Amino acid sequence: MIQTKKWLFAIAITSLGFVQSCYYDKEEILYPGSTTPVDCTTVQAGFAADVQPLILSKCAISGCHDAGGASGGVLLTNYAQISGKKDRINARALVEKSMPPTGPLTSDEAAKIKCWIDAGAPNN
Repeated sequence: MIQTKKWLFAIAITSLGFVQSCYYDKEEILYPGSTTPVDCTTVQAGFAADVQPLILSKCAISGCHDAGGASGGVLLTNYAQISGKKDRINARALVEKSMPPTGPLTSDEAAKIKCWIDAGAPNN
């Protein structure tokens, strides 16, 4: 009987180890550059016309990164705030795809932000 309990305990511990070692990762994080690269020469990526409206409609919404919510203390309503957080926006929205919480950006939206950041995040 004691031998059976030891055997079951060993199986349980081994199984737990296997379960804990299994997890899902985003392909983009594991294999950077594995997604189709964006050709920024063909993407319209101005701040005022493209990036700011996108950030205002996807990020600076009620309860998130607007004046009423400021999730994490981060406001994203004007050029200084958005350009100041461009690296974090890149990480969360383009690489991790964990933002916005309503779902990942479309490929066109992501391309606009990526190309704007890659161009040095100009105030244009």
